[in-house]
Amino acid sequence: MPVDGGLNATLKTMTGLLIGYARVSTNDQDLTAQKNALLVLGVSQEKTFTDQGLTGANRARPGLGQALAACRGGDTLVVTKLDRLARSLRDAKDIVDELTRREVKLSIGGSVHDPTDPVGRLLFNVLAMVAEFEADLIRARTREGMAVAKAKGNLRGKQPKLSKAQEAHLFSVHQAGTHTTVEIAELFGVARSTVYRAIKRAGAAT
Repeated sequence: MPVDGGLNATLKTMTGLLIGYARVSTNDQDLTAQKNALLVLGVSQEKTFTDQGLTGANRARPGLGQALAACRGGDTLVVTKLDRLARSLRDAKDIVDELTRREVKLSIGGSVHDPTDPVGRLLFNVLAMVAEFEADLIRARTREGMAVAKAKGNLRGKQPKLSKAQEAHLFSVHQAGTHTTVEIAELFGVARSTVYRAIKRAGAAT
């Protein structure tokens, strides 16, 4: 993930510590890209906290709790993208309220937002609404795609064999990081083992 070197310099000159947070939705997704991007932004490995196998809609995230607990007044919480921090407006609001109360800034991909500043808070809320909207769009498209497949008779029985097109769709949902493996299995009406095999095949083909 490319990060502007000027943004890195800006973050490093800020007062307080830089606390990083990274998240992926499934256990078989990789945190390396996010960790490397956080390093470029000036966050040390020792100050980077992670969650793996947890969606952004799940507020009970141990790594996020540790990251927030590590922040002190004047520090900056750093994430590569807003959807790594939250995928719902309510969750984003709860987090920004906590950051405001503790006088902690938020950096999203190097762009720093001060939640104690009215303009900074407004911009953050707009970004949160966009993230929630994008997540809702992906869910809606997934449901619509499954409905069309069922109407065409492509999905029959309890554990149908997925077509190449369906496997490609499943893999794109997995890559988006908006659903857990269990949720993907439910969406496509297949067993988790089928999801794992489809992801493995699609990953090998890329």
